[in-house]
Amino acid sequence: MIFIFLLIVSHTNQRSYRSTRNNVPYSVAQLLTTAKPINLSIHIVLSLLCKSYIMTPEELASLRKDYTMNALNEADMAATPILQFEKWWRDAEMSQITEMNAMTLATTAHDGMVDARTVLIKAFDEKGFVFFTNYNSSKSSQLEFNSNCCLLFFWKELERQVRINGIAEKISTKESIEYFDSRPDGSKIGAWASPQSMVVAGKTWLKETFEYYAERFKHGHIPKPPHWGGYRVKPIRVEFWQGRPSRMHDRILYTETEAGIWMHERLAP
Repeated sequence: MIFIFLLIVSHTNQRSYRSTRNNVPYSVAQLLTTAKPINLSIHIVLSLLCKSYIMTPEELASLRKDYTMNALNEADMAATPILQFEKWWRDAEMSQITEMNAMTLATTAHDGMVDARTVLIKAFDEKGFVFFTNYNSSKSSQLEFNSNCCLLFFWKELERQVRINGIAEKISTKESIEYFDSRPDGSKIGAWASPQSMVVAGKTWLKETFEYYAERFKHGHIPKPPHWGGYRVKPIRVEFWQGRPSRMHDRILYTETEAGIWMHERLAP
C-alpha cells in the first residue's frame, strides 16, 4: 500500500491535475476520467482503489461530454431512411463497434406501462428491421397487444443515435427457419429449453432442461421451435441524431408521407 501511495503521489506531483474551476486537486474518479494522458500502471492502481470509491452527487451531476466528431446536414441526407441507415451502418462497421447490431426495443405492456430491452438486429432492408425472439415472451405478448414500437441504436463511439418508430409484424415461418438453421447448436437448444419471461424454479431447473434438450437433439437436426421466430419493424418515422458541441445536436427526422415516399426535416436539439 505504501508503494501504491508513493506511486500516486509521484505521478500527481509530475502532472498538475487540478480543477480549472476552483484549483483544487482532482479526485480519484476525476483522475480516471480526465482527458489528459495517464500512465497505464497508474490507471490500473487507481482503478483498483476506485472499487471502494463511491461517486458523490456533485461528481455524478458534473459528468458530461462535448460531442465534436461529425455534423449532419440536410444536403447530405439520403433519399430514404434505409439508405441513410446503410451509410451509418457502414460507418459503424468501419469503426469496429462492439455489438453494433444491439438495439433497444420499446413496447407497451397491457397495463399501459412502457417496457424496454436490448435485442439484436439480424436483417434490414426497405421493408424494415428484423429481430428474433420467443413468441411466448413478454415482448411478443406486448407486440400482439400493441404492434406500435420503437427501436433505438446508440453508437457512442460515433456520437450517434438512430430512433425508429414503426409497426412490428411476424415474418414468415420460412424466413424464421432459414435464420434459425444458421444459429449455433447451443443457441438452438436454448430456444427449446427457455420458457422466456416465465418464472422458473431456479437455475438448476434451467440447466437440467437445457441438458434434456441437448440429449434429445444430439444425434440429428435441431428444428426451429414452433414458438420461436422473427419480427419485422416497418418504419413510420426514423430520426438520425448526431452529437454536436454545446448540446446543439443535429437531428434529422424522416417521415413517410405516402407509401415509399419520405420527407426529412430538421428538429431542434
